[in-house]
Amino acid sequence: MGDSDGPIHEPATKSSAAGHRDPYEVLQVPRDATDQQIKTAYRKMALKLHPDKNANNPEAAELFKEVAYSYGILSDPEKRRQYDVAGFEGVNLDGLDMELDLSNLGTVNTMFAALFSKLGVPIKTSISANVLEDALNGTVTIRPLPLGRSVSDKVEKQAAHFFSVTISDSQAETGIVIRVTSAAQSKFKLIYFEQEENGSLGLALQEDSVKTGKVTSAGMYFLHFQVYRLDPTINALAMAKDPDAAFFKRLDGLQPCEMSQLKAGTHIFAVYGDNFFKSASYTIEAICAESFKEAAEMLKEVEAQMLAKRNELREFEAEYREVNRNVLARYAAVTSKYSQEKQAVDDLVKQREKIHESFSSSSLSKKASNSSSPRASSADGEEESSSVKDESQPETKDKASKKKWFNFKV
Repeated sequence: MGDSDGPIHEPATKSSAAGHRDPYEVLQVPRDATDQQIKTAYRKMALKLHPDKNANNPEAAELFKEVAYSYGILSDPEKRRQYDVAGFEGVNLDGLDMELDLSNLGTVNTMFAALFSKLGVPIKTSISANVLEDALNGTVTIRPLPLGRSVSDKVEKQAAHFFSVTISDSQAETGIVIRVTSAAQSKFKLIYFEQEENGSLGLALQEDSVKTGKVTSAGMYFLHFQVYRLDPTINALAMAKDPDAAFFKRLDGLQPCEMSQLKAGTHIFAVYGDNFFKSASYTIEAICAESFKEAAEMLKEVEAQMLAKRNELREFEAEYREVNRNVLARYAAVTSKYSQEKQAVDDLVKQREKIHESFSSSSLSKKASNSSSPRASSADGEEESSSVKDESQPETKDKASKKKWFNFKV
């Protein structure tokens, strides 16, 4: 922890065509490294290079980004497979999983991050280096959390509350569940720390809260079978751009949890305030699975079904998009024909209605009236013209007599 004063040197590696170093070399893990080895290497390097601890070392900030970028590839099974096959050129980098450290963001940037999160674009955040350092130094306050008893509290942003859970051999064999919920829908992390021999606490697992119904929640399930987390940040940007991807790639966020069981003894958990602006309200509870055997079996079955469904959707997506491309090729012509045919049908219906209306006695009377009205109008016009002519004659005589009277010579 004390090597942040001097420059940080990493082993030189060959740059790729995409401008990034080999993720395996960046994280210093072999190509056949397990998920746990990759996560452990990332956590150690991220803490070592964290900007909080290297404020006067700009090189550390760049290396920190590179470590996060590399972990974003190797932590995603699909992206890792793509990279192993074809390098960076074969990796779909849309929505690459990156962690955002809120403790180093200014107010404006924090507001933008909160806005994106509110609009439905999940933002993955990292744990403050100060919290991790306090845990490593063993300077945190730890409260006991008895099995079957819940504790409600409020934790400040970028701070953590630590709890110890002690379990017996029989309880460890049955299984343990740790769950945190927030009725206020606060954003938080549930963290599991491994205890070192020197008393320090090292980050081992973390689960981000997600909205489930009217609450936000996070849980760790140590039930002796593989469980999965559904990470909403995986492919989040790609899903935002493509409505179809929001369906097909929804289960891509299924990530295997690194631990499936706990040993008897005392274990340390923490609730971390991951809210953007305010403290996080929460309720934490540790449960022995002895009374929940049926629920555990149902969870095991559903997890297996979701994993199978994810594979089915990958195959179905290729089929769907192929058909969709063929449909789009004809869409414009079909749409135009649809409009024309709709207009033709409307016109025929209106014409039919007018014909139906013509079948009535009133329409016959009206027709007869219309056919006779021109003659009557003509006769009336002749009579009126004659009358006008007759009336105009006396007026002409009067005018003539008047004219003669004025011309009479005395």
